[in-house]
Amino acid sequence: MIAVFVNCAAVLAGSVAGYFFHKKITEEFKTAVYTGIGIFTLVIGMSMALETKRIVYLALSLVIGGIAGSALDIEGKIYAFGEFLKTHLVRTSEGKHNFAYGFLNASVLFCVGAMALVGSFKAGTQGDYTLIFTKSIMDGFIAILMTAALGIGVAFSVIPILIYQGGLTLLAAAIAPWVSPLMLSELTGTGGALVLMIGFNLLELKRIKTGNFIMALPAASLLVLADPFITHYFSFG
Repeated sequence: MIAVFVNCAAVLAGSVAGYFFHKKITEEFKTAVYTGIGIFTLVIGMSMALETKRIVYLALSLVIGGIAGSALDIEGKIYAFGEFLKTHLVRTSEGKHNFAYGFLNASVLFCVGAMALVGSFKAGTQGDYTLIFTKSIMDGFIAILMTAALGIGVAFSVIPILIYQGGLTLLAAAIAPWVSPLMLSELTGTGGALVLMIGFNLLELKRIKTGNFIMALPAASLLVLADPFITHYFSFG
């Protein structure tokens, strides 16, 4: 678990640095930071999305996950949790929307992807913290930019990081049989699509309720588990 705590500490440190930067810059510079982090997020998301080996699974995961997430109003619940954190833990004049928005987007960005999954898996089964430490450095710098653009809500993404990566680390031995190369590629690809949505939102190209698409990740997992049956009847050449 030490690697998970290091990851959380890196995000907190980056968020604190970004918060002071956020307070000092003008609206023009804030717009520039928004644009920069938006483009950067699109690049990350595209590189992840291209990892998919089953493009049909990616499409089905997004559709099924989006429908399920919208029915459950996952984004609304995440926003409500962000508002709860702001009300009880933070004394700031920053708008509630910005706080919850930063919390939501940072949580998704830091928790999806191969480094979170494989890094936690390696830490739990092999005691190899290299990947999580590398991720921690990257997350710390990203947290500076995201906090400068979105505010201190980014810092509270350490809560889902601790729950998600900590849980994966503790359960690594149990989930090891399920972490196949195909599972990894499809979770990475689907996670990349979610990261792309964050980029679209930051650039104000389209307002997407990214939180409602988190259910695409378990949908992708189920499709991969059903892959032997599916490929028996369909070809993915």
